[in-house]
Amino acid sequence: MKNKLKERIEFIDKSLNEFLPDDNNLQSIVYDSMRYSVFAGGKRLRPILMLETARMFGADWDTIKEFACALEMIHTYSLIHDDLPAMDNDDLRRGIPTNHIKFGEDIAILAGDGLLNKAFETALQSKSPFILDALKELAFSSGTEGMIGGQVVDLKSEGKQIGLDTLKYIHSLKTGALIRSACVIGAILSDADDFEIQAVKDFAINLGIAFQIRDDILDVIGDTKTLGKKVGSDVQSDKNTYVSLLGIDKSIELADKYSQDAKASLMPFGEKASFLAELTDFLIDRNN
Repeated sequence: MKNKLKERIEFIDKSLNEFLPDDNNLQSIVYDSMRYSVFAGGKRLRPILMLETARMFGADWDTIKEFACALEMIHTYSLIHDDLPAMDNDDLRRGIPTNHIKFGEDIAILAGDGLLNKAFETALQSKSPFILDALKELAFSSGTEGMIGGQVVDLKSEGKQIGLDTLKYIHSLKTGALIRSACVIGAILSDADDFEIQAVKDFAINLGIAFQIRDDILDVIGDTKTLGKKVGSDVQSDKNTYVSLLGIDKSIELADKYSQDAKASLMPFGEKASFLAELTDFLIDRNN
């Protein structure tokens, strides 16, 4: 799986470099800041999910790459803003100083804004006849009914006792929305039918929850060197997590349940979905 992921990451990085080139204008510092975070590493999970969903329906990666890169830009902008002192106040991301530590808060904010705008500029270069439906999904999943909305509820829940349903709601938006849109957009751009789109949506929703639970677990049992960010930050910030509500053992059981449900949603696609099923297992067993 690591070798398979390496091939896909190389394709995504090459495409990102194409859509986000170096700039020598007077405002070049904002491009430096944008590229600093985009090319700082990372799993490239969301674009990989989009590419592989599209491949499952017979589409070529080159016909999907604009939206795959756009989604990664949006994900990266959200990390830049999440790390700011006004939000999570983190100084380490992917093993290097966070964007605002490197470039200052002012440029970090503008770099995030720049990536969001660049994302839609990039997606609009797609030649797909289904571009409008894909754009609608991209905008919805990254907005106030998606990623941003989840972050708002998460921030306002710090230091308060919440139930499991609220926690699931937070992460279905904050983390799960972009994971869902990765698969849904991959299906839309591949001209999948409504049944097929619903199946990949169900897969992605369950995967997103399982992925977040594993993230919560790693914040407790992981180490800074492997994760590339400080561990124990959720406890320090008084955040609600699956581990704080359920404990480690039950969280591990729940992550396994959601991963199994995710794979079950892929059954209609048979062997064509083998990579996505294998990736699910890999993500739930990961150490970073």
